Amino acid sequence: MIETSELVYRHGDTAALDGISLTIEDGEWLLLAGPNGSGKTTLVRHFNALLDPDEGTVLVDGQEAAANPVRARTTVGMVFQTPRDQFVAATVGADVAFGPENLGLAREDIDRRVAEALSAVNMDGRGDERVDSLSGGEQARVAIAGALAMEPSHLVLDEPFTGLDWPARQSVLSHLDDLHAAGTSIIVVTHDVRDLLSRADRVVGLREGGVAVDAPPEQAREQLSTLDVRVPEC
Repeated sequence: MIETSELVYRHGDTAALDGISLTIEDGEWLLLAGPNGSGKTTLVRHFNALLDPDEGTVLVDGQEAAANPVRARTTVGMVFQTPRDQFVAATVGADVAFGPENLGLAREDIDRRVAEALSAVNMDGRGDERVDSLSGGEQARVAIAGALAMEPSHLVLDEPFTGLDWPARQSVLSHLDDLHAAGTSIIVVTHDVRDLLSRADRVVGLREGGVAVDAPPEQAREQLSTLDVRVPEC
């Protein structure tokens, strides 16, 4: 479970997040929607202690994220908006192995995690390929595999479909469906909920650093249109 209580984060004198209290249950599929600048990315970066709050608390499975950053980053996997920004190695296998290696795991466990993560995104047997030779959709899948190799309980994806063509988008969605069915919480940050609204358990919409919408998908649909969020046609 991820919980924020009265979370405040400031850029200078401006509150990027202004008192957000939110609970994300284990196994939940959550859409975090809103226009650019509404605080979506800032919020999720608190979930695994990439940012520390100015006020309030962020708990991951009952423990404060900022006080336990390694545990938070193991529990909450993060896939950034531009996958290539998070790659740290030249080859697929080396990149996916990077996180488990930094946990100090045994080589046998690292190899198992890499193999299982690549299999989960249909990239089996491609560990020796160069990351920069892959298509955009393939890079997105490798980024997801890198997060999965940490064996997180929650997977956060920040605008995961940016720059992807239709087949690549559908491939990523299919893998997210499988992960959710296996019990992983899925949190998708987006300003475009098409293809996603029907999958979600819940929608949270942000406006100017605060929660403007918190509702089941069908109830949230009309409210989202007031937040400059693209919704499916009825």
